[in-house]
Amino acid sequence: MNFSYWEHKIWLSNVDYTIIGSGIVGLSCALRLRQKFPTAKILVLERGMLPNGASTKNAGFACFGSLSEILDDLNSHTEQEVLQLVRKRHQGLQLLRANLGDQNINYLQHGGYELFTKEDEVLYEQCLSEITRINTLLHPIFKDDVFKTTKNTFNFKNIQSQYIVNQFEGQIDTGKMMEALLKKVQISGIKILNNCTVENIEDLNRVVKIKTEHFTFSTHKALIATNGFASKLNIKQVKPARAQVLITKPIKDLHIKGTFHLDKGYYYFRNIDNRILFGGGRNLDFKAEETTELAQTQLVQQKLSEILNEVILPDTNFEIEHRWSGIMGVGDQKKPVITQVSNNVFCGVRLGGMGVAIGSIVGTELADLL
Repeated sequence: MNFSYWEHKIWLSNVDYTIIGSGIVGLSCALRLRQKFPTAKILVLERGMLPNGASTKNAGFACFGSLSEILDDLNSHTEQEVLQLVRKRHQGLQLLRANLGDQNINYLQHGGYELFTKEDEVLYEQCLSEITRINTLLHPIFKDDVFKTTKNTFNFKNIQSQYIVNQFEGQIDTGKMMEALLKKVQISGIKILNNCTVENIEDLNRVVKIKTEHFTFSTHKALIATNGFASKLNIKQVKPARAQVLITKPIKDLHIKGTFHLDKGYYYFRNIDNRILFGGGRNLDFKAEETTELAQTQLVQQKLSEILNEVILPDTNFEIEHRWSGIMGVGDQKKPVITQVSNNVFCGVRLGGMGVAIGSIVGTELADLL
């Protein structure tokens, strides 16, 4: 690009810390760096006009895992590892709320509900039988029983007779959260350059050379916070996972309130502004959804419409107003990857679909690697 002297001087010279990705992790990292290094020159690079992964595209669940998700995690993790995962998610949510304030993110603790379809009877019975054990496991964190059962008070159809309720689960307004984060970052004197895709990072020991699609510059340290897009920057422990989402037009007298999980969390819905927001379905074809393409597929969209019509809003007239996709970062383990990649390059990625819960704490821990 044809930069002027002034442009290069203010934005691209003598950069101390460059963060790649302006989602929850990247902006939380930037704020923590500002606390640690008050006079440092901090630059954030973002590939999209808005954060382009999942931070502005998620469903706004302030959650730490449904009962079936936790039981599923116990198949591949020890009890201590699962306890640590839940503790980190809980701490991350508390940090997010403390940093931004409940009013600024419209945090509402309406509770979380796990539904089971008629076909999910085996999973349903397993979850019912494990409530006491999981409540005992999580008691050191919450000092109370997390899960209990309740009747089908929202009159969903074609599901088992009871929900499993999580009293500690809440919801946020994702847009307000990111707006508050961006405002806080800008007030802190941190610069953000949007529409700026990083193509290569080269650690030259004394400095890091960063090549973008528009320009190349040097920085003292580089911190990768691109989560689902991390594999494009040679972070091999992460692969992308697309989440497809839709939202209805406003529904008159909508009585559904809370955050809801189906099928081990692969489907999820909630109320927002008298609408139903509904997403998920990547388990229908994991390989096809292992992509960074922000698009929708007929397979998933048809399934979402089917569940809306048959389970969630069976006796309600509704219209779909908008559909979108976000890109999560997943891997063989649920634990995020927060590590030093080379002498001057660090990364905080693989949030496993729990970005709202752990994004703030991952960003903080990423900055604390320095």
